[in-house]
Amino acid sequence: MQFEPTTIEGLIAVRLQRHEDERGSFARLFCTHEFAAKGLVTAFVQESLSVTRLAGTIRGMHYQRPPQAEVKFVRCVRGAVYDVVADLRPESSSYLRWQGFHLSAENDLALYIPKGCAHGFQSLKDNSEILYHMDTPYNPFASDGFRYDDPTIEISWPRPIRMIAEKDLAWPALSSR
Repeated sequence: MQFEPTTIEGLIAVRLQRHEDERGSFARLFCTHEFAAKGLVTAFVQESLSVTRLAGTIRGMHYQRPPQAEVKFVRCVRGAVYDVVADLRPESSSYLRWQGFHLSAENDLALYIPKGCAHGFQSLKDNSEILYHMDTPYNPFASDGFRYDDPTIEISWPRPIRMIAEKDLAWPALSSR
């Protein structure tokens, strides 16, 4: 695995190393030893799969408030998405900045998302699947988010929006908190 820094403090792009032969391919998706050597969380307690039926759908932007804030390790295992991370940590050098990544089943890129960052994505292909690993279980009472078009963050999405959940449209503006 290759661990690449990003413009968001603590956000790591993890490039998997695929080995191919006549049978197909093999890639390690996670390695406790390699993550620990980089000072990253290795104790993931929950794994989830998100399936998004229609290209153009946005999910997010989501996070959990402290003390249930969570580290996420995400990878696209089918289809393709434009994955976005926004830094909501006031003490961070990248506070209120965002960065987007093209994740696909083919490009072997995953994201290690630190606590205090919001996460969301727009599907680029029908039936895209994202695999999540979290270090803290989901807690509906700590669940929070902001709208995909919040003027404080100003995320540029690559496609017209085809679908978004009512819950994600109802998040209050970041400036009102």
